[in-house]
Order: sequence, then structure tokens, then C-alpha cells
Amino acid sequence: MILWKCADLLVSAAVALAKRLGVSTLVIGLTIVAMGTSAPEVAASISAAVRGAGDVAIGNVYGSNIANLALVGGLIALIRPLAIQRRTIKREMPVMILVALLLWPVLRNLELSRPEGLLLLAVFAALILLTVYSARKEAKSKSALAAEVIDKLVTPQVKTPAKSVKLCLVFIAIGLAGLAFGADLVVRGGVVIGRAAGLSEAVIGQTIIAVGTSLPELVTCIVALLRKEDEISVGNLVGSNIFNTLLVVGAAGTVRPFAIAARLAAADYWIMVAVSAGFVVLTLIGRRKITRPGGAVLFCAYVAYIAYLLLFNR
Repeated sequence: MILWKCADLLVSAAVALAKRLGVSTLVIGLTIVAMGTSAPEVAASISAAVRGAGDVAIGNVYGSNIANLALVGGLIALIRPLAIQRRTIKREMPVMILVALLLWPVLRNLELSRPEGLLLLAVFAALILLTVYSARKEAKSKSALAAEVIDKLVTPQVKTPAKSVKLCLVFIAIGLAGLAFGADLVVRGGVVIGRAAGLSEAVIGQTIIAVGTSLPELVTCIVALLRKEDEISVGNLVGSNIFNTLLVVGAAGTVRPFAIAARLAAADYWIMVAVSAGFVVLTLIGRRKITRPGGAVLFCAYVAYIAYLLLFNR
């Protein structure tokens, strides 16, 4: 209930903020919403890095990225086909793939150093600045008359734009805080169960922690879908994966360098890349949509991934 209510508040505020700033909801989904729903991954991975559990830190990123696209994306598409803008296919999705591939030279030596962590954070900062610049350029390109008409149609009850933006940001912060709190409760209980079941820390990171920290994305995307705000769903999924790869890994490595297991730089890494590429391919096959059959493929791929982890990597 906490997750659902906070997600509903978050989506409503995000849509209102996009309208007030004159940018697309995709931009808000790629930045504010995606960064906020990635907060649990940041906290979990930094905590793992501090206690020297590099496998948990990286496993959480792999598992969350796979869960976002295969589990969340698959379930969302099964509920209703997910429409994706041409711009997203040409820009944000290739960036998601390139960012994933960037991890290969960083982790192939089975350790993440502080300079490598700082490099990932620098790339992350550059992408954020580029996204903000593009959004501001997009907003300026709209005429004042068109912006005024849209404002009157969407939020006629709001008189002062500045207060509206502040209120939207407050609601977004409340929604994100509630999502993080709800997800943390799930993760804590899940970790206890995982350890009792004899699962390794890497598998716990890739399954229980990954799914738990992906709950904000899942609930937010479902609410956005029910509100027919596909751009927020897509921006949330793609943006979260980019943030996980750059911000989460970079922050964890900067706080404390760590080593990882060999399989996390081999099979598990390429599974994450394959799922990311598969999401893009299914979008192209569906003609800019993740159709219900495509959603079924993604969901089955996630089930197979979990089976692989539990059978061969306990």
C-alpha cells in the first residue's frame, strides 16, 4: 500500500512538473523519476562496498538492470503494450547499451578502482548535463502562447507557476521517500530469508536485493501505465539502468574499491548486456512497442535467469 500510494503521488507530480516546465514527461522520467527510483540501488551497493562485499554491489546492479527490463518491462507489456518514442530508440536506448558495454573494460580485471569509479561518475554527470541542456532547448523552442494554452488546459487551478513547480518537487520527494522506505522493508526481510536458505551473497544481491530495490520502478511503471503515461514508464526503465550502471557502480567504487568474482565479469555480465539488447530488438520488432508477446518473452527470460542463478550459482 505504501509503495502504491507513493508511486501514484510520484507519477502525478512528475506529469505536472513536466507540464509546468514545458518539457516532455520522457525527460522527467529519464532524470528525476529514474534517479529517485535508483536511490535504493545506490544505498544498497554503497553499503555492500563499505563492508567489502563487492559481489553484492555489482550483483545488485546486474540483477536490478535485468529485473527492470525483463521483469518490470515484461509485466508492464503483458498488462498493456508499451509504446516507445522514436527518439528513445535512437538516443536513450543506444546510450543504455553503450553504458553497459563501458563496464567491460572497467571490470574485466575483476576489481573496481577508485579512479575507475570516478570515471563512471564523470560520464554520469556529463549525461545528466546533456539531458538537462536538451530539455531546456526543447522548452525554449515552444512558443509562449502554446505553453500558456497547455497550462490552462492541464492545470487551470494553479495561479503561480513558481509555487506549482515547488509543490511538484515536494510531492516527488515525498513519493520517492515512501518508495525507498517500502522497498527497504521488503529487502530486509528478503535478505534474512535468503541467508537462511543458504544463498551466496552474490546471488542474494542479484535476486532478493535486486528485485527489492527494483520495486520502486515496478510500482511506478504500473501506475504510469494505468494513467497512460508510457513515456514515464519507458524513461524510468531506461534511465534507471543508465543510472545503475554509472551512478551506482561509480559511487560504490569511489567510496571503497573492491574486487568481484570471476563469473560477474563473464557470464553474468553478458547476460545483462544480452537482456538490454533484447529489449531494444523487441522494441524494433514490435514497431516501437513492447507488445504482449514481447512482454511474455522478457518475463520468461527473467524466470530463466533466476533459475540459472539458483541452480548454478548458489
